Formats: sequence, structure tokens, C-alpha cells
Amino acid sequence: MPMSLVYLFVMLAVICIWFILLKRPIWESMGVSLVVLVAITGTWGSLGDYIEKGMSTSLLYSMVVFICMSAIMTKTKLIDGAVNLILALLGRLPGGAGYAAVVASSFMGALSGSGPGNVMSTGVITIKAMKDSGYPPELAANVESNASYLGNMIPPSANIVAALGALTAFWATNGMDDTMSIGSFWMVCWGCSLWFILSKLIVLFIFCKVYKIRPMEPEKIPSFRETLRENWQGLLLPFIILVPFIVDFIFNNATAFPGLAVFVDRLGKTGAKNYSSSLLFFVAGLAAIYAVIVMLFKDKSKVSPKNLIRMLSGSAKGIATTVGTCLFGYMIGALFSDIGATDELGVFLEGLNMGRVGLAFVIPLITCFMGMVIPGSSLVSIFGALFIGLFYAQGANPVMVAAMLPCFCGVMCGITPPLALGMYAGMSIAESDPGKTIKNDLWWVAAQYILEVIVLLGWLPILGL
Repeated sequence: MPMSLVYLFVMLAVICIWFILLKRPIWESMGVSLVVLVAITGTWGSLGDYIEKGMSTSLLYSMVVFICMSAIMTKTKLIDGAVNLILALLGRLPGGAGYAAVVASSFMGALSGSGPGNVMSTGVITIKAMKDSGYPPELAANVESNASYLGNMIPPSANIVAALGALTAFWATNGMDDTMSIGSFWMVCWGCSLWFILSKLIVLFIFCKVYKIRPMEPEKIPSFRETLRENWQGLLLPFIILVPFIVDFIFNNATAFPGLAVFVDRLGKTGAKNYSSSLLFFVAGLAAIYAVIVMLFKDKSKVSPKNLIRMLSGSAKGIATTVGTCLFGYMIGALFSDIGATDELGVFLEGLNMGRVGLAFVIPLITCFMGMVIPGSSLVSIFGALFIGLFYAQGANPVMVAAMLPCFCGVMCGITPPLALGMYAGMSIAESDPGKTIKNDLWWVAAQYILEVIVLLGWLPILGL
């Protein structure tokens, strides 16, 4: 057995013991596994280098900014109005509450960056609306949890930042001079995400026919006019977040937009590069400021300096947990690279001669298992470049594989029993029977897995490629 597999099993064992059995925080579990790996590999002298590489990863700081943004979005409740607007639009359709949940929770999950957290926040609204329109509790729980976890692969989720870092690392490791702007990469991520949102809607349509789901009762549907009047500001949020990335995509693909060439030429290559490199910080700050301004007009008391500090301080634990987990993940990735474990693991997997078809079937299963104990962003940080390289060797587009990393590293693990945190969160709100919920959830998991295989095989056109 290759030593790389031994180190991988040791890491998984330490995390399982520390996180699941001893019930310690996940960031602490990752840190302990780093120390154990350093001890058994005898690389104490390089520990400082691993820490430096982890701390010098600029994308790590982008995650901090986006997590702070999501905290402000959640606390100011700007997104709640958007959920009600979607319910007002779709609630009159048979099963409309479920379609609203898929659309709203996918986008809100991308903003919050937390599958279970998004289930607990938006699920309070959407699950109740689904049950009121005749959804069985187990179906309502799974619609919400599956849609919320889908947010992990949709920009501006922080997992996308880790995926871009893995793509950059793959290019650097293989001596490639390829570069890609953040905006261009996000376009590909949205292109992949659209297929998965569509698949969720199709599965939901089938379930609505099976269970004969009816529309929401008219008196329980939010008034579109009233909701729009009170919450129209929330509709501008997607544009505030997305438009700067579309502009970046245009700047870096000028030949496809000849009519805008004068603006691109005016900005210049250096200007376009600097704009792209600062985009993540700029957009997150802009969106957070917009949320504060909106709430300033609605209720000044909620956005006083004192309350803003409380918003962020109340989320400090979540911010520290996410950042700490990713930081240790980067350090472990640096260790694996330093001792050649990732290369050895790659050679081992290549030696199995699975081909692209085999990789498409096997890698999502491996990451689903590992993702139950290792956060998706850390999984991408540690093994992302390796997975991209394996598929690239079989003729896959590395950008497409990188865009899919948050999907098969961070979505499947959250909805697959027995450690489906999103499902359990939805189950607690819907008060559904555990056995029925798990059986129903398996259909959603199967659909998710099949589509992952199809996309990784390159059988579907992807926006941005």
C-alpha cells in the first residue's frame, strides 16, 4: 500500500476520533491531524514552512471577507424579503412552495456558505410553506436541505475561492503559464450550477406529481405588491454581487465583445488584472455596505456602530471555525505536497487505469466519504490540484473540473446518510420521520451523483467554457 494512503487514513482516523468521538471542534481536529502527520513523517523542521504557506494564501483572506458579508446579510434579514418575493411569485403553482425553496435556498446557501445554517434560517419559511401546501414532511425537509447544500457550489460561496486556488496550484505545479480571472471562473461555476438547479427542479416536479402536491393556499401566499414595496431592495442584491464579475469576464474576454473594446482598451491589461485581483474584497464589501444602507432606512437602531460590532462579534466563532479549518487544510496540503504524498497518490490512482469514466464514478464517491469528516473547502485545498490533474490526464478540461470541485467535495457529503447534516437540520424543522426522510433523501442523492458523473464526463455544455 502506498504511504500516501497510510497518511490519508491516519488523517481521517484522527479527525474521526477528535471530531466525532471526542466531539471537539472541526478546526481543532484538523489542527491535531496536522501535528500527528508532522510527527509520523518527521517533518518538524518544515512545520514553519507549512504554516507560512497556509498563512500566505491570499484566497484565505477573501474567505474572511465573504464570511463577514454573509453574517451581515443574515443579521440584517435582507435576504428574508427575497425569499418572500419568490414565494409570492411561485406559490400559486402546484408545488410552488417547493420550487420557491429550490431557487431561494440555492442562492441564499451561496451567500451564507453554510448548508445546515441556511437550512435553519430559510427553512423556517420554506418548509412551513411546503407543509402548508401538502408536502409530506420528509419531502419538505429534503427539498430544503438539498437546495441549501447546492449553495456550496454556487458563487459567491467561499468554496469557489478554494477551487480557484486549486486550479492555480495545478497550473503552477505543472509549469503552465495559464491564468484565469475570477470573473471568468465564476461564469463557469454558474454554468455548472445551472444544470444542478435544473435537476433539482426536475426531481421536485416528479415528486409533486407522485404526491399530488397542490398550490399554496391563497391566504398564505405573500402579497407580491406589498412584499415588493417593502423588500424591493433585496432584488438588487444579486445584481450588486454578480455585475462586477460579469464586467471582469468581459475585460478578460475582450475579443468576444467587440462593441465594448473601447472600454477594455481604456482600462488596459494592467488595469484589468488589478481589477480582477481585488474583485473578491471589493464585491463582498460593496454588498455588505448595501445591506447596511438598506437597513439604515428601515430601522436605524439595527445598524448602529454598536449593533454592527455585535453582528460580527456574534459571528466571530463561525468565522474563526471556517477560517481555521481552511487554514489547517492549506497547511496539510503543503505537507502532502512537500513529502510527495499527493504525487504518489496520483500515481497510484493513475495506475488503476480507471480512465475518465472510472474517475467520474469513483472520485465523487471518495470525496463524499471523506467530506463527511473533512470540510469541503479543506478537501479542495488538500486534494483539489490532484483531482484536476487526474482528470486532465484523461482529457478533461481542467477549468471545468475545478468548477466542479465544490460540488463533489462539498455537496454530496452534506446530503448523504448517515452523516447528512443538512438532512438532519431539515428534519428537525419539518418534524419528519427519520426512516421516511432517509429513504426519500436517497432519491435526491442518486440524482445528484448521476449528474456529477455526466458533467465530469463532459457530456453537457457549460456556460463560460
